[in-house]
Amino acid sequence: MNFLSLIGVEFKKIHRSKILLILLAATVVLWILAILNADLNFKMQTEGIGISPENNFLIQGFLGMTWFMYPASMVVSTVLLTQTERGNKGILKMLALPINTLKLCLAKFTILLALGATQILMMTGMYFISAAIATQTQHYHFMLSPLFVLKEAGLVYLSSIPMLAFFWMTAVCIQTPIFSMGIGLASIVPSVLIINTKAWFSYPMSYPFYVITSEYGKLASNLSAGDIKLVPWIPVAIAFTCLCLTISCLFFGQNERR
Repeated sequence: MNFLSLIGVEFKKIHRSKILLILLAATVVLWILAILNADLNFKMQTEGIGISPENNFLIQGFLGMTWFMYPASMVVSTVLLTQTERGNKGILKMLALPINTLKLCLAKFTILLALGATQILMMTGMYFISAAIATQTQHYHFMLSPLFVLKEAGLVYLSSIPMLAFFWMTAVCIQTPIFSMGIGLASIVPSVLIINTKAWFSYPMSYPFYVITSEYGKLASNLSAGDIKLVPWIPVAIAFTCLCLTISCLFFGQNERR
């Protein structure tokens, strides 16, 4: 079975799962709160922050998403992906087939990447809906250029790949769902502190949040935020991702084989 066929099989396994509903629910809740508090965006301009209401509406929504909602959703999705196999002993059936476990592990990680992309698209789509609603309720044009919004969403997704690799490694190596989920959720919390240090690039769970925070500093005239320097960020991110995936592939299915 080739790699693309494995990915197709994995997509069929989650077709009837509740993972997509969880991702959608998290996104909807975030933007409902943004709509209800849309009037607060005007204060950010008048209270010395120096950012326009429409820019603040987008950035505040993306900050809430990248700090907790998106990483937490990915932690839950990762655990659900692994438990779907373990709960029905499907992993044993897959391992009994003449399938390369390396390909199987990477196919499942590809599904996780697809789920991450799906939630980012949901987040982007909900932004446009929310901005349209806020425009009507506040009588102010909150809608930003689609190209600008898509660029920010793309940066968030690309920067989150090392984080997703870590979540996948944790779920593969730790069999107990509550522990793997707990470690994943706990790893999110320090992001707020770490993005304020010069070593932010050493902690991949902070990457998406740092990207949006940096953009916040560019859009707000009275705020300063650290610039994104591609070196050493990109080399560290690639090395971390490769390390996590290597460990995942080495440990994938080891307990089931015993």
